[in-house]
Amino acid sequence: MYAVVRSGGHQYRAVVGEIIDVEKLPHDEGDTVELSEVLLVANDNGETQIGKPLVDGATVRATVVSQYRGPKILVWKYRPKKRYRRRQGHRQHYTRLKIEAIDV
Repeated sequence: MYAVVRSGGHQYRAVVGEIIDVEKLPHDEGDTVELSEVLLVANDNGETQIGKPLVDGATVRATVVSQYRGPKILVWKYRPKKRYRRRQGHRQHYTRLKIEAIDV
């Protein structure tokens, strides 16, 4: 059984027992999070429920495993022949979730 959930403008495939990394959520480690924006639910026997745009009454419960920052990404801008060069670094904040249950 799996579900497709929306969090932070991205869509993730949530399977019970697996760990997913989503954009930072305002929760502490060990907290239980309920993701209510469920777009699709697929059962083990092949039945799928597709939301229009969301599946009514479906939620995904997850536990916050950790809060962390991703790798550094360098942004490099320059204009040829103009002596214009800019370098900037960026590290995205993420929340690691362990999927506990999919409630339909």
